[in-house]
Amino acid sequence: MNQKTTKRIIPVLAAIVIQLCLGTAYIWSIFQNGIAKSLFGGDNASAGLTFSLLLAMLTIGSTIGGKLQDKYGPRMIVILGGTIMALGFFIASFTTANAPWMLWLSYGVIGGIGMGFTYSTTIACVQKWYPDKRGLITGVIVAALGFGGVLFTPIMEKTIKLFGGVGIGELKTFRLLSFIFIVVCTLGGLFIQNPPIGYLPTGYVPPLPKAGQLNKDFTPGEVLKTPQFYMVTMALMLACMGGLMMIGFAKPIAIAKNMAETATVGVLVISLFNSFGRLFWGVVSDKLGRKNTILLLLCGTMGLSLLVNLVTGYYIYVLIGLIGFFYGGFLSNFPSFTADMFGTKYNATNYGMVLVGFGIGAVVSTYIAGYYKNLAATDINLMFPAFIIASVAAAISLVLIAFVKHPKEKTVNEDVKMTNSEFVTDSN
Repeated sequence: MNQKTTKRIIPVLAAIVIQLCLGTAYIWSIFQNGIAKSLFGGDNASAGLTFSLLLAMLTIGSTIGGKLQDKYGPRMIVILGGTIMALGFFIASFTTANAPWMLWLSYGVIGGIGMGFTYSTTIACVQKWYPDKRGLITGVIVAALGFGGVLFTPIMEKTIKLFGGVGIGELKTFRLLSFIFIVVCTLGGLFIQNPPIGYLPTGYVPPLPKAGQLNKDFTPGEVLKTPQFYMVTMALMLACMGGLMMIGFAKPIAIAKNMAETATVGVLVISLFNSFGRLFWGVVSDKLGRKNTILLLLCGTMGLSLLVNLVTGYYIYVLIGLIGFFYGGFLSNFPSFTADMFGTKYNATNYGMVLVGFGIGAVVSTYIAGYYKNLAATDINLMFPAFIIASVAAAISLVLIAFVKHPKEKTVNEDVKMTNSEFVTDSN
């Protein structure tokens, strides 16, 4: 491996380690039952709101962090994000039943903003180093986030037991996570840096745009003026609802399906398949195209969401895994889809804005799932309407993606095609 190849691998390795830590967001199901009972009087919707707030604020943090990294560089923003996230989780560990809203503010709002700073910044950074393999490298990075759930699930299960068990150990576990965040994001952030302006790998020639397409890097202000932005944002919001419902309630659903002794397997399965799906569908998108891949994912999500009340026994884990597998594909394809549509230069900010749709979807889907889970206290089949809603949402998203097209040139004078002299390659 030569020095030039190593130079662009180092930021990727650092981003992978950081994203592994961010993957703790996807093990909320481990905390759901204990937090609901100890802080919210058994109200699943109120407890689940903590998880959805974190994902919602992640979108705001991604937008702010993306804007700041354009000015100060990714290294500082990643370290700052890790510090903010650690602070949020540390404060969360002091929440009491007398003030449960403190968990929403600390874990949800502060933790989510810090997570957003690091999430979109690391993705945008590695995309700039690998314009030749954008789908693959995005899949690798966001797969690390999904795999973080697999890594941390057994650790956090044991930690909760060590710190007092269900209903007690969750809050103390947040304190441990805060320490992990600040250490990993600070050390990993030191190795995060952007490539030289105009960088291209040796031998890579950017594909020419199709007739009429506007081949440029859109600023956030320009993106907001395009109809494509609103279509993609709405599509992401609707596409992820089924996956988000299952991620937040995988363990409670398994328990309600009479699988209490092995319910934690549900969390491991959805984390593992979520991670694998991000990588697999990222690779597929480089061959099949981002739009076609997303359409395929939406078809799968529509069908799988309708099977939740039909499966029994260990088959519930198969279904949980498949829903996570397809959900993971959305999280690896939408960042690349956004970069394909609006360029990579400002993608940390642009994708952060698209993630607003994801945040809204997180709040709505978690509330819907929590509401129907409350109704399904004695009969899990009463939760089925939540997944019918998720299936319909995926169908609407499919229509939006089917009709979205690349921004077009308005006039011949807007042609901004770059010449080879404007690029820096590895061979220079």
